[in-house]
Amino acid sequence: MSREELLDLENARKTPRERAVDHAVCLLPVLVGMGGILEYLYVPNRPGYRTTFVYVWFLGALVALSLAGALLTFCSGRTMRHIRHKAPFHVLIYLLFIGYDLLTDKSASLMMPFFPSVDQVLNAILSDGAYLFDCTWHSLILLFTGYAIGLVVGLATGIACGYSRRINYWISPFTRLLGAIPSTTWIPVVMVLAMSLFQGAVFIIALGVWFAITVSTITGIRTIDRSYYEAARILGASSRQLVTHVSIPSALPSIFQGMTQAMSSACTALIVAEMIGVQSGLGWYITWQKNWAEYDKMYGAIIVICLIFVAVNFLLERIRRRVLVWQEGMVEER
Repeated sequence: MSREELLDLENARKTPRERAVDHAVCLLPVLVGMGGILEYLYVPNRPGYRTTFVYVWFLGALVALSLAGALLTFCSGRTMRHIRHKAPFHVLIYLLFIGYDLLTDKSASLMMPFFPSVDQVLNAILSDGAYLFDCTWHSLILLFTGYAIGLVVGLATGIACGYSRRINYWISPFTRLLGAIPSTTWIPVVMVLAMSLFQGAVFIIALGVWFAITVSTITGIRTIDRSYYEAARILGASSRQLVTHVSIPSALPSIFQGMTQAMSSACTALIVAEMIGVQSGLGWYITWQKNWAEYDKMYGAIIVICLIFVAVNFLLERIRRRVLVWQEGMVEER
C-alpha cells in the first residue's frame, strides 16, 4: 500500500467534526486576507500619502487563489492535505502584510524612505517594468551561463575525483583551497584579467557552482556500497559502465542536493558581480536605484531576485522528483 493510499485511509476515518475543522483551517487564510484588504481601505493613511489601490488588487488576487484552493479541498483528499498543511503559513504571510502596512502606510513608524510600503513597491515595479524586465533578462543570461559551465565542469571533476583516487590526489588540494575562499573574493582579480566584464562575471559564478557540484558529486560516489560495483563486475560491466551505470545513478541524490546549493551560491555571486563590475542586470539596478534613493524600485528588484531563486529551485525540485522517482518512498516529506 502506497503512502497516499495510507493517508487516504487515515482521512476517511476522520469524524465529521474533524473534517469541518480541517475545512475551517483551509478557509482561514481567506478570512485573514479579506481582513488585510479591509485594513488597507478603512484604516486612515499617514498624512500626505495617497492610496493607489494596486496593493488591494494584489491582495485580492492572493485571496482569490486562497479561496480557490479552499474550495478544491471539497473535491480531493490529497488537495485537502496539501492546503491544510500550507494554511497556517499562508495566514502568517497575510499577517505580515497587514503588520507592514500598519507600520508604513498607516503610521509611518518605519523610517522613510528606507522602508517603502508594499503599495509603493508594487507601483515602482509597474512603472519601471520595461527596464526591470531588461535587467532581469541580462541577469538570467549571466546566471544560467555561469551555472551551466560550473555544473558541467563540476560534474566532470567530481566524477573523476570520486571514482579515481589517483586523480583525486592531484585535484583534492585545489578543491580544498578554492573551497575555503568565497568565489566573490576573486572579483577584483578576475575583472582585471578577464577580456570582458561579462566573461569575468561568468567565471565568478561558475567557480562557486563548480565547488558545490564537485563536493556533492565526490560525496555521492564515495558513499556508494562497494557491493554494487562487485555485482556489476560479475555481470560483465566495463570500467566505463561502472561509472555510467553505477556511480552516476547512485550519486544522483547527492548531486541534486549540490545543484540546489550551487544555485544559492550562483545567485549570491551574480548580484555581487553585477554590483561591482557589470553594467546591466538586477544587481547593477539595485545599486543604481540605491544611489538615487529610489528605495521602492530597489526593493522591487530584490523581490524579482527572490522570485527567480524560488522558481529555479522549484524547477530543480521537480526535475529531481522526476529523475529520482525510484527514491520517492525515501525522500518524500509529509
